[in-house]
Amino acid sequence: MQNDVYDYTQTAGAVQKSTVLRKTYGLLGISFIPCAIGAFISSQAGINLYAMFGNRWIAFGVVLAFFYGMCFLIEKNRYSNTGAALLMVFTFGMGVLISPLLQYSLSFSNGAQIVGLAAAMTAAVFFTMAAVARRTKANMNSLGRFLLVGAVVLMVGVVANMFLQMPAFALALSAAFVIFSSLMIMWQIRTVIDGGETSHISAALTIFISIYNIFSSLLNILLSLGGED
Repeated sequence: MQNDVYDYTQTAGAVQKSTVLRKTYGLLGISFIPCAIGAFISSQAGINLYAMFGNRWIAFGVVLAFFYGMCFLIEKNRYSNTGAALLMVFTFGMGVLISPLLQYSLSFSNGAQIVGLAAAMTAAVFFTMAAVARRTKANMNSLGRFLLVGAVVLMVGVVANMFLQMPAFALALSAAFVIFSSLMIMWQIRTVIDGGETSHISAALTIFISIYNIFSSLLNILLSLGGED
């Protein structure tokens, strides 16, 4: 007679993965609160980092130092409450950084509609990629390597755009960021589901950055195509 054996180890692993994903979504939702506060305070105070430093290269360097410095600190504390607190500081700062783009967008007669459309499209992309991540059978290791190369190419493109200042190139770069960040969301969620990511703080950081990039890129594209003075 064959005995039925219940695999408690597998069940515990499944529960742990589900918990990480649930905590990721929870922390991700909370992270947009300081981001919105940062954008609001910045708009009220009229803070513009690029205007403040008077030199786009210095401002660009400060932004990179803040971005990568905070990402490093968050990843270093990815299993502690310190990491979660640092994530809130990071998202607040990112809200400050996106405020000038929002103010510029709202200066158009149809700016509010464009911002709303960009937000709705960003939400649609996120929920679509989250759903795809649950069902995909794609090789995440291969996708991860592709995304690593893509990140380097995009970074080179950002620096090149600082020199070229070509509207068409900037538009293409924004479209590339939308595609790259969409795949990044799918990859990160699938990695959590597969048990390859055990820190909800690290996962929330990656998804937040991807959503932020999608929103800002879509906003730039929509402004280029449909902004009305």
